[in-house]
Amino acid sequence: MSELGAPADGQWRTAVVRDFAASELFDRTFQEGMEIVEETAAYLDGAGRHDSKGLARKAALAYASESMRLTTRLMQMASWLLVQRAVREGQMDPQEACNDRYRLAEDLFKTPPAEHPEHLPVALLQLLERAGRLYERVLHLDRRMYLEPQADASSHSVLSQMDRLQQAFGRSA
Repeated sequence: MSELGAPADGQWRTAVVRDFAASELFDRTFQEGMEIVEETAAYLDGAGRHDSKGLARKAALAYASESMRLTTRLMQMASWLLVQRAVREGQMDPQEACNDRYRLAEDLFKTPPAEHPEHLPVALLQLLERAGRLYERVLHLDRRMYLEPQADASSHSVLSQMDRLQQAFGRSA
């Protein structure tokens, strides 16, 4: 414990990671992430191949670029979600999940989208939009859990309650 009864940064972060991995929010995010990965793979291997064959040269290049950006985004996100699941299932220590190699890249959104998206198949554009929104949410979670400074114990309900119980009963962790 650090001063004022707040856990040290490593303990606090470990608790945050464990709490998230065990949460309903994680369940929903994981489900949504895996569904869009499967849906994208099915589209790109099926209808997307057909859609891309009918495109003009510039649009075909834009399609290739956007589909690559989409798959990169989804693979990073799926990897992050699988790390969280490994923490949940006890296959990975929460401290290990804090390693920088598991952070999401922010630069994917700095890449400008295709010049003429109206020439791209609607299904691809919809997948890009959905994946982009989900990626932004997961990126926000990643930053909040792993990169932001330690919050005080009162902002973390479980830790705050534990501190109150420890103070009431005079025990230390």
